[in-house]
Amino acid sequence: MTTFDPPRPWTASYADGVPEDLAAVSGSLLDIVEQSARDHPDAPALEFFGRTTSYRELQDQIERAAAGLHQRGVRAGDPVAIVLPNCPQHIVAFYAVLRLGAVVVEHNPLYTARELRTQFQDHGAVHAIVWSKVASTVQALPTDLAVRTLVSVDITRAMPFTTRAALRLPIHKAKEARAALHVPVRGAIEWTELLNTAALAATHPFPGTDDLAIIQYTSGTTGTPKGAALSHRNLLANAAQSRAWVPSIHRGEGCVVYAVLPMFHAYGLTLCLTFAMSMAARLVLFPRFDPDMVLAVARKRPATFLPLVPPIAERLLTAAKEQNVSLHGTEVAISGAMPLPHTLVVPFEQASEGYLVEGYGLSECSPVLMANPVADNRVPGTVGLPLPGTECRVVDPENPTQDVEPGTAGELIVRGPQVFRGYYGNPEATSEVFVDDWFRTGDIVTIDDGGFVRIVDRIKELIITGGFNVAPTEVENVLRQHPDIADVAVVGLPSERSGEDVVAAVVATSGQAIDEAAVREFARSILTPYKVPRRIVVVDSLPKSLIGKVLRRRVRDDLLSSDND
Repeated sequence: MTTFDPPRPWTASYADGVPEDLAAVSGSLLDIVEQSARDHPDAPALEFFGRTTSYRELQDQIERAAAGLHQRGVRAGDPVAIVLPNCPQHIVAFYAVLRLGAVVVEHNPLYTARELRTQFQDHGAVHAIVWSKVASTVQALPTDLAVRTLVSVDITRAMPFTTRAALRLPIHKAKEARAALHVPVRGAIEWTELLNTAALAATHPFPGTDDLAIIQYTSGTTGTPKGAALSHRNLLANAAQSRAWVPSIHRGEGCVVYAVLPMFHAYGLTLCLTFAMSMAARLVLFPRFDPDMVLAVARKRPATFLPLVPPIAERLLTAAKEQNVSLHGTEVAISGAMPLPHTLVVPFEQASEGYLVEGYGLSECSPVLMANPVADNRVPGTVGLPLPGTECRVVDPENPTQDVEPGTAGELIVRGPQVFRGYYGNPEATSEVFVDDWFRTGDIVTIDDGGFVRIVDRIKELIITGGFNVAPTEVENVLRQHPDIADVAVVGLPSERSGEDVVAAVVATSGQAIDEAAVREFARSILTPYKVPRRIVVVDSLPKSLIGKVLRRRVRDDLLSSDND
């Protein structure tokens, strides 16, 4: 086993006040909210359409919801599915599950029945806390996956009274708006019933630092989702690393974080659910990204810290200019999940007079591994420097125990307190991504003399569109079910709008014509919208290896070449 400690040249490039290492974490994620509630009990923890919840109230709701779940059979170690958009109930549910020593399993509420079924088959949860809009989808799971405890959440109940009253007006627009947010549910426990339970006894045990906290699903190149098993230690460490990276942002009242990223995604989960709570920040929750909604808050209360992806930054900047709303006061915006163009950084920073920096991570790493310094020495085109306590090596992909020459390209392998323990219930997949105790990221990088990391290529064929991972095989398996398609290869092509577009090269069944709109509609009935190909390109044949495997890289190169002709 590799035991040596490789050099860490990047620490010399850290911004002032950022430490090289951090003390080992202890306790559990529950300590995050408890400490903030002790230090700032009356400070606003959550804001949702203008209605606020204090840290004292948040702590009380967590204890009550936990007691309600315990009363209904949730025990330590049980996986509990959460299928919610960004809303106050999401934060309460997350910490209430953890309070019992149970395990959070986050799901995209826009997933189709088929996609949800695949994940439920893997984790086997019999308890679920879901948005009322998707309760029927969970209730329709096959008998062998039936959920025993189903809690339905009406997110409108967390809105101010005036907003809820407006949604109940007997006019068509109000009815449409309410229908988009809530539907009545039968055969489920109402979320409010949990909160009517007396709080847990103080003697109820807390989870341990190395206990499993969440199962975060990430797509693999096979298209089969794998659950990254993240411990309390992993997530506590990543929150601490994130705090250390922004020493200019002070903990406590006055710190404002916007949750415009979905919290079911690893990126949004850490920076909004754990980092923000550990900062005793005011977390402003948006159920979906809407520039108008965000700017309405920015007029009164700019974000101290704003996690986003480039398309969100671009749309926010455009809307701010159109509406003549200042972004001044947005101190630090951090962008991830796709390359951040310098042509976006310059106007955004001019508008905000703050920083917009790029970071990088993976679900398996809680997820943040590195970020550009929040300082003038950041390097455009790179994903920055490894966070404190993070170790990195660049190795030969064919021989991952062998480091490449400094400055040359190779596979990035990492280790650190935020790196996961393995894939849930999948030791074979786990063994494939570790070499000794180093995690193989599957990304080809270079590291310069200053320690800045540049992504050169991906070994994995994942497509990253709008910040979400799409496994080509999953999309291909769906398209092959279409009667007019004989063969297909799905690739990602560069897009200024979303980082990459999902594009399908298809071979038509003999004698059939391909109706692109019909194929897309077919795919949309099975896949989440962001996985549906943006373009369908009909080709005569697909390049294949000697053993008949489609060469996606060749397909991608051919499509790029034809686009440039």
